[in-house]
Amino acid sequence: MSVLPSRQGLPEAEVIDRREGPYGEVALRRRGGHYEIIANGCFLMDTADGRSERLLVQAALDGLAEPRPSVLIGGLGVGFSLAYAAAEPRWGRIAVAEREAAIIDWHRTGPLGAFSAGALDDPRVEVLHTDLVRYLAESADRYDALCLDIDNGPGWTVGEENDSLYGPAGLADAAARLRPGGILAVWSAQPSSAFEQALRDAGFTDVRTEEIAVERGVPDVVHLARRAA
Repeated sequence: MSVLPSRQGLPEAEVIDRREGPYGEVALRRRGGHYEIIANGCFLMDTADGRSERLLVQAALDGLAEPRPSVLIGGLGVGFSLAYAAAEPRWGRIAVAEREAAIIDWHRTGPLGAFSAGALDDPRVEVLHTDLVRYLAESADRYDALCLDIDNGPGWTVGEENDSLYGPAGLADAAARLRPGGILAVWSAQPSSAFEQALRDAGFTDVRTEEIAVERGVPDVVHLARRAA
């Protein structure tokens, strides 16, 4: 997920599909050779550059010693994180939580399937059509890694319903879904020292941040932390 750069000089966007869902309108647009996901009129992500989404998954895997670790990816988005996880044979169970039925459809039968690269057909992959915040709070499942790419990260959320994910209650729920020693990786559109402190306050250890430079503006980042063993 990347904050939208200036659109000046780029082709006009064409709406491919637009749907109303329980959280408002979600639309898929094509601009030149890339696709964009728009939620309630606000840009969320596009297919222009998946480096930070791949780092989200790789950095989590690098922190694990288990031979077949499990991972929960939230959400599906344009599919970069899921495709990268599915391309790595070391992962065992790969679950991806996505609340928007439209986005799942765009991967199963639409143009975003080219970016998830057939990962939805991988026998290790389970697509959970659910709200991630609710799933973390109510599920009894546990994972070795959580890779969260929701909204624009902890510093700026488009949907107010996502705010709690990055607060004390959401971080406590994330810790409960992790096995001892498990890794939490959180994508963000900008660095946040306040979120780093929130992770420490929630009892996580080994808190650090990795940056990925973008074409314009502040770098994308991945916040990393470990559940205490």
